[in-house]
Amino acid sequence: MASVEVILHRDIEGLGHRYDIVRVRPGYAWNYLIPKGYAELATEGAKRHLAAHLRQIAHKLAQEKAAAERLAAELRQLRLSLPMLAGKEGKLFGAVTPQHVVSLLAERGYTLERRQVHFPVPIRTLGQYEVELRLHREVSVTVSLEVLPKEEEE
Repeated sequence: MASVEVILHRDIEGLGHRYDIVRVRPGYAWNYLIPKGYAELATEGAKRHLAAHLRQIAHKLAQEKAAAERLAAELRQLRLSLPMLAGKEGKLFGAVTPQHVVSLLAERGYTLERRQVHFPVPIRTLGQYEVELRLHREVSVTVSLEVLPKEEEE
């Protein structure tokens, strides 16, 4: 039974992940994978190109991780305070959202996205909380957030 090697350009369930070199039947390669742009033939030139591309990706990912670790070292020192309107029992009118944390960090010169901020529990009362900031796939940091009562303006 003949087969050909192809380099996948995307994840294909049951076959492999992006950049994998897999063996498939020639008809599947020529009639489906290659015309749709899901794969290319794994020639020697294509394999060399893939190896160089993977080295570039690994280098870029290492740089991103190092930058995230440097940022994590800075953020670890932060103590954030957030004034919020609250009732007599300390229950907030609303809840603390990731956008609140992003805004507090922006005031201090740090740029993060809402999706990088994670609360272990919803914050709906005054008090001290730990907030997780996911800076990279492998780097996260926990910062302290104190929710204080906001002074009402009359």
